[in-house]
Amino acid sequence: MIVNEKKWYAVYVKSRTEKKVAVEFDFKQVDYYLPLIKRLKKWSDRKKWIEEPLFKGYIFVFASQKEYFDILQTPNVVKYITFEGNAVPIPLVQIHAIKLFLEDSEPPDINTADLMKGQEVEVISGKLTGLKGNLVEVDGKQKVKVMIETVNSSIVVSIPKNKLRIC
Repeated sequence: MIVNEKKWYAVYVKSRTEKKVAVEFDFKQVDYYLPLIKRLKKWSDRKKWIEEPLFKGYIFVFASQKEYFDILQTPNVVKYITFEGNAVPIPLVQIHAIKLFLEDSEPPDINTADLMKGQEVEVISGKLTGLKGNLVEVDGKQKVKVMIETVNSSIVVSIPKNKLRIC
């Protein structure tokens, strides 16, 4: 059960209703975060940039025990992400990291550190400092791709080698 202080939680929503639920949360004055990413969609007759959820089927809510059931009563909200029957709080550092990931346009730095696929690494500088993940690909001389787990999903981000350390 959620305690009285507000914390971030992830709620699972029906497929393709993330933006509709966000509108409902606005109406109910629920604090929420719906990370959106711009993608170029291609159809047979056109191309168009669209904004779609970074995590399909999920919205983050900043809620207390008082708001718990009101959020569940919102149309298209299915459930909280739980572990052993309790809603799982999302650490604030992960919420900030997602926000910063979507804003990050920092140029790569050069480093000659030897990193290998499968190693657990931690971000030691930059906007994603403190996040841990698994190295999935060495992307040239300057960058690597790291998989960061969050909300039953993962994000693969390109990060300059010199911003990582091996755990």
